[in-house]
Amino acid sequence: MLEKFATLDVVLQALIAGVFTWAMTALGAAFVFLFKKISSKVSAIMLGAAAGVMLAASFWSLLMPSIEMASEIGMISWLPAVVGFLAGGLFLRLIDYIVPHLHVGAPASEREGPKTKMKRSSLMILAVTIHNFPEGLACGVAFGALAAGGAGSIGLMGAITLTLGIGLQNIPEGFAVSAPLLGEGFSRKKSFFYGQLSGTVEIIGAVMGALIASSMTKFLPYALSFAAGAMIYVVIEELIPESQRSKHGDIATIATMIGFAIMMVLDVALGS
Repeated sequence: MLEKFATLDVVLQALIAGVFTWAMTALGAAFVFLFKKISSKVSAIMLGAAAGVMLAASFWSLLMPSIEMASEIGMISWLPAVVGFLAGGLFLRLIDYIVPHLHVGAPASEREGPKTKMKRSSLMILAVTIHNFPEGLACGVAFGALAAGGAGSIGLMGAITLTLGIGLQNIPEGFAVSAPLLGEGFSRKKSFFYGQLSGTVEIIGAVMGALIASSMTKFLPYALSFAAGAMIYVVIEELIPESQRSKHGDIATIATMIGFAIMMVLDVALGS
């Protein structure tokens, strides 16, 4: 099966990867049919673990390959990584500025973006949608890099491992979106629908990332670090602060460390 997958066009591979990460989000959102709410402790653990996975994926799967590839093709090794990384963060900041949203668990007074009369639930969905786009983009760029024979240490297994890690952390994220919607008065079906809907943007991001990376191979180091910068921005601006909101900040920190370690092992052991 892996051999057949390897023969597919990189954009099709990225599309499949995006569908997988969306499916994991939908799986997590489906837990709303089994549980009515999520405890603050479990929420802190899930958010912390997701942050750790994304931090590790950003370095091992994106930044390090960016530096290695830049060195291989004669660029200043650190320059594309720095430029792309900062550009990715600035891109997410711009999206934050122009799209109204409210982070899950935050009070209404902390809504961001332009003023709007949108409901709290809609703003929460938009926040998670913004968060999910960089994850899809990262998967797409990783597969798109294969068109150039791999970028640095990225190969087919590296791209698959990145997708697997993002998919696994999407399971708790999916529930973390649908459960609050249920608390906002939505039915279980509607809570699930909007929870999984927030993950569809990952499919779009994956295809876009693959198209860009495969058609602009000279800029691959920048594309890889751009995706890393966007993911790190989400971790710093959203996941870590949300995991520390409750009295369970210490266990959230431990979960972040464990999530990082698990993704690091997956990337080093399976991605090489």
